[in-house]
Amino acid sequence: MTEPKIDELAAEIDEVGARAAKTIELGRRGFTISVLVFVLLIAQLLPWVGEHAGWEVLLGRGGGIPQLFAATSTGIGVFASAVALVTRRWWLAWVCAAGGWFASVDGMLAIWSQQSSHATGAAGGGPGFGLIIAWIATVSLAIYWMRAAFSRS
Repeated sequence: MTEPKIDELAAEIDEVGARAAKTIELGRRGFTISVLVFVLLIAQLLPWVGEHAGWEVLLGRGGGIPQLFAATSTGIGVFASAVALVTRRWWLAWVCAAGGWFASVDGMLAIWSQQSSHATGAAGGGPGFGLIIAWIATVSLAIYWMRAAFSRS
């Protein structure tokens, strides 16, 4: 009579262990990531390219390279980070880490494209401070997600 209860308990313990193996514990790092996501959202309201704000660049104003950074920083930095924070899935932390580094390179290229736009006649006479803040936030997010992804034991 006690044998089926022990088997059920063992199965329940195995299930909890398997579920815990798929998640990460973020602790204070999760709060910092949340603040960086908020900074990235605020940066979308600030000027990126000329007088165009980040959300306008995301919609196609201001050139292709800044638009690519706007898309990757919003997609990975905001949406994927929010999903990863809520679900605490380990594989999503890796997606945010790798995607964050990709978006960071896009951001560096976006800043560079605005600094060298005089030669091509493209929009912008230098990067706006919103673009620079967004790039710093994206690099910081990539660092924090990389640490979170490696923190799983």
